[in-house]
Amino acid sequence: MSTGKKAKPTYFNAILGVALVLFLLGVLGWLLINGRALSRAFKEDLEISVDFHDNTTDANVNKLRKILDQQAFVRQTKIITKEEAVKMENQVEGTNIVDFLGYNPLFTSVALRLHEEYVNKDSLDKIKKFILQSNVVRDVTWPNVVVDQMNSNFQKIGIILGGISIVLLIVVIFLIDNTVRLAMFSSRFLIKTMQMVGATQSFITRPFDTRALINGLISGVIAVVALWMLMSFAVKQLPVLSLLNDSMLLGVLELGMILLGIIISLVSPHRSVVKYLKMHVDDLY
Repeated sequence: MSTGKKAKPTYFNAILGVALVLFLLGVLGWLLINGRALSRAFKEDLEISVDFHDNTTDANVNKLRKILDQQAFVRQTKIITKEEAVKMENQVEGTNIVDFLGYNPLFTSVALRLHEEYVNKDSLDKIKKFILQSNVVRDVTWPNVVVDQMNSNFQKIGIILGGISIVLLIVVIFLIDNTVRLAMFSSRFLIKTMQMVGATQSFITRPFDTRALINGLISGVIAVVALWMLMSFAVKQLPVLSLLNDSMLLGVLELGMILLGIIISLVSPHRSVVKYLKMHVDDLY
């Protein structure tokens, strides 16, 4: 009985310890997911301008737009007339360029928004060559510097966060393993006693494995609830975060946290029980 009483607070501490490291891992995973969503939002918000020659008819503009709408790389299209382009330019510049120049120097265009996987230099160059095959298209332009810097920065951020994730995962596994093994230390004499009275290894390990599975599940659920509380608080402070959350990826992250807690919590005590079964009684002291 005394062994069981001593084990209870140790298991409680183990559950909290595992929940804490799973929570930290979950926070990093959430940051990675938000970073991925933020990257997608920036890329899919980038506009590619397809400018037409001045003598292009509205029918030809609409015809090309329909062709572009059918392409796999296109997410959204919008026709911007010469008059709409001037209004937009006047708002940016703060002056009326038609009054200043005496004519409208802008062109009718189609603003393209692409799927994120196509927003890179190689894909954009291929898309430009494809569109320029049309003799009604004057030019295809996009902010080159923005694309290059955006891809470079997101790649660097992804590498850094990925590296931190790997390191933290290793640390988490190590901490969980040590925490659970400490919880098993107080049960070493009980394990050995059961062996000495003739209990089989499977019979001895079964209750510990069951308890470990339950503890791991509890730790995972605690970590997930804590993560949800943190995310809810963050969304209240920055409502824009709600637009970045990917429900499917968040679900995978939470399921992964619970499974990791169960697996590590299950493997560590099983190893400890087997280790104590192989040890001599004198070595347990």
